[in-house]
Amino acid sequence: MDLLAPVRAFDRFQQRHPPLAIPLAVVRKFADDGAGSHSALIAYYGFVAIFPLLLLFTTILGFVLQGNPDAQKAIIDSAVSELPVIGNQVKSQTLSGSGLALAIGIVGTLLSGLGVTVTAQNAFNTVYAIPHKRRPDFFMTRVRGLGVLVALGLLQIVSTAVSGLAGGGLGGHWTLIGGLVLSLAVNGLLFLTVFRLLTNASVGWREIVPGIVSATILWTALQALGGVYVAHVVKGASETYGTFATVIGLIAWLYLGARFVVLSAELNTVLARRLWPRSLLAPPVLDADHRALEALARTEERSDEQHIEVTFRDPEEPSS
Repeated sequence: MDLLAPVRAFDRFQQRHPPLAIPLAVVRKFADDGAGSHSALIAYYGFVAIFPLLLLFTTILGFVLQGNPDAQKAIIDSAVSELPVIGNQVKSQTLSGSGLALAIGIVGTLLSGLGVTVTAQNAFNTVYAIPHKRRPDFFMTRVRGLGVLVALGLLQIVSTAVSGLAGGGLGGHWTLIGGLVLSLAVNGLLFLTVFRLLTNASVGWREIVPGIVSATILWTALQALGGVYVAHVVKGASETYGTFATVIGLIAWLYLGARFVVLSAELNTVLARRLWPRSLLAPPVLDADHRALEALARTEERSDEQHIEVTFRDPEEPSS
């Protein structure tokens, strides 16, 4: 009796049906690339970057909007809505401008933010199977990461300000609709920047559209639903574990977001290179399996003199 017969039948079925084959191929490639570890690193550096970023953000607002408490409240409410665990603590603080806080915020944000962009570059180059010998060197990786960090930071600050000020003048359903539309548009621009600039692969605009759409929807849903979920989980544990529960909740939220972004990058690659259907149970190994695994092996080429060749043994041949 073949206990795997139902699985093999499902495998053959999904290979013939793209609506199943494509998402399964994305998940398979996500696992092959070790993308879960990359997501964890992005979440870690993101967690480290949040606090100097908030210090920088609130300090700038303290300078710019000094004497305008209504505008301060509208903008800070919009900004911290994306941070479901520590949002209440930030909203309860009074905004003020300080030269020392500004300097600390800038330095801390640059150092920790570079960790996010450098790690994301490594993740995306792995997703696109870029050999190490073709990746930017130590210096250029950080130059590119700094440029992307500044672009994303400016875009996020501007979008948050517009969102907060616009939301302050609307009410009822218009606030929800306007906030959702603006959030989708801003997130789309953010991921357009991320998918275009954080990889050394030559990618066309059309190739990254599926990932932009996917990441925008998933990230917006995480912003809307993640805060509610994490707040309820942390609320029951906070009386016992306090700060520990808050930290774990925030890291979990960031990790989910990082996984969504990397999964969306995998979707771009699978569609652009037609890395589907994939076999769930080998043998047989399909053409998409061959191409995906061969490209993954060649990412380990680290010098121009090194060339990796990949061969696949016929399952009928006896092993040597």
